[in-house]
Amino acid sequence: MGYENILYEKKEGIARITFNRPKVLNALNRKTVEELQHALLDARNDETVRVLILTGAGEKAFVAGADIGELALQTPVNGKEFSLYGQGVFHLLETMGKPSICAINGFALGGGCELALSCSIRIASKTAKLGQPEVKLGILPGYGGSQRLARLCGKGVAHELCLIAVKFTMEAIERGVEMAQEEGLFLEATLFGVACATEDMREGTKAFLEKRPAQFKGK
Repeated sequence: MGYENILYEKKEGIARITFNRPKVLNALNRKTVEELQHALLDARNDETVRVLILTGAGEKAFVAGADIGELALQTPVNGKEFSLYGQGVFHLLETMGKPSICAINGFALGGGCELALSCSIRIASKTAKLGQPEVKLGILPGYGGSQRLARLCGKGVAHELCLIAVKFTMEAIERGVEMAQEEGLFLEATLFGVACATEDMREGTKAFLEKRPAQFKGK
């Protein structure tokens, strides 16, 4: 497979994946996630690969989040599928049986933070900034952030990083920690789909693309 949005190389037992969309701060669009899945499967099946390193091209970002242009088009049905697909790829990373190191340079926001949470080890530079700012778009984390954050850092930190303001996020965290992680992830994906039906989601993504403050109505 030829890669357009990532760089993938293997050398001396190390597989290195570099997200290579620096002009958009390495944002995760569907094609990038598909390329990541292909690279992860290759690394998993290659017996010479002992460890993976994931990082971002450029100095500003590891992965600054999702592609908001794609996100703005999601409906409740394909929004849930959007979430489940990304969760599946990140689950592959988490469970592939080989250690993964996330080298965080700059922004690791939204999907970037969720990707870091799926790695075995996270090493951050002094300029690294992590967070789950989906609330500013009127949605909740969709690639496992509400579940892994609560399990790795505790509910308090999860609420703080997810900014607590979206009721769906609170439900995903509070109910999700009482479930097995796989069940919690499905709950998150379901609530992500529901959030895609709200006026606030439309306003949040539109405001982001128009570079203006969002005017949320709680609907």
